[in-house]
Parts: sequence; structure tokens; C-alpha cells
Amino acid sequence: MPHSHQHGSCEHEALEIDVDPLEMGIQYSLYEKIDFNNLEVLNSDDEGRNVFKPFEQRLDFEKYVQSDADQELLFNIPFTGNIKLKAIRIIGPDDFSHPKKVKLFKNRPKMTFDDVNVKADQEYELERDLTGSIEYSTKVVTFNSVHHLSLYFPENFGEEQTRLYYIGLRGEFSEAHHHGVTICTYESSPNVSDHKNSLFDSVNHQIH
Repeated sequence: MPHSHQHGSCEHEALEIDVDPLEMGIQYSLYEKIDFNNLEVLNSDDEGRNVFKPFEQRLDFEKYVQSDADQELLFNIPFTGNIKLKAIRIIGPDDFSHPKKVKLFKNRPKMTFDDVNVKADQEYELERDLTGSIEYSTKVVTFNSVHHLSLYFPENFGEEQTRLYYIGLRGEFSEAHHHGVTICTYESSPNVSDHKNSLFDSVNHQIH
């Protein structure tokens, strides 16, 4: 059943449901659209890709991401196109190293810990989730055109280091069309050498 949480400035709705792995596997497939060559996680020596995997492999705890110097973790997640993010799921350990909060920032590439004090586009107080059964719904209007997503985990439940096993991203994907726009722009631009006189005539006409 849905249960709503309100924590100061953090308000969200989390749904705890019995999951159908096949259906969820289809819905939580946005990890396939991550640009893994440019994915980065700050304050960890582990590969950021360790927590992005098929939904049916979410309980594979052999691979994980763990913070280094303190509790903080920051993921910079570029996509190969635009996504509409609808929800996330977070799996951590059954102990105090499970993250306690996450802040979402859209379209802010290469964020560092110096940048995380700005107002987040959305944030959640997390519950300890060992199976991925809790879904945190996003403000879809806010996250309807995202090419880069940053996830900042500022703290856990009391351990010196934070550990994550799985980050699930549910939503829709659309291909980027930057190249098509660029080609159209070049094709519609006149060649100055071919139209020199007419261009000057047009400019003079507009000035006078």
C-alpha cells in the first residue's frame, strides 16, 4: 500500500509492493541507456556501474559501491539520449551503512561535492530496503527531459562508510537528435561566396 512520508523539506511518496521480476525488469531497464564510458562515482574506488544492473540481478551482492573517506557518495550519470525518470529503487545492506537520504539533480554534468549544496530537484529520506521493494516516485514534470542525472547520498544510518548494491531507474527513453538539428542548420545557411551580392542587397535594404 502507498505510504507517504514528509521530512521537513523532503516530501515524497514511496510504494512498497510485491514485485514481478519480469515486469519490473522491463520497466527498470534505463540502466541500458547509461553512457558507462563517462559514468563516474565520487568518493569511491569501486566502479559506478556495479550498482546498475538488470532488475532480476538486483540481489547479487557480490558487486557494490562503497564510500571511501566518509559517508558521502556522488554519482554522475550521463545517458545516451533523453529520459523521462518516473521512479527509483535503492538497495543497501541490512545494517547502518545503508544510505539514509538521496538528492537528485538533473542536467548538471560533472557535479562535485562543492556543488551539492544547491537546491536539489528532488530528495528522499530513504528506508532500509534489502530487496528493492520500495519505489520512490519522482515529479515527472521535473524529470521529463533528462540527459544527465546526479545522485548524491549525503549520509547513512550511522556507519563510517556507505554501501550500495543496486540503483534502479524506471522511466522512458528517447534518442537524442542533436546531429539532425546541426545538419539542418548547416544546410539552411547560405554560402556567402555564392550569394554575395544578394546578401549585401538584403542587408542594405534592411538598414535603410
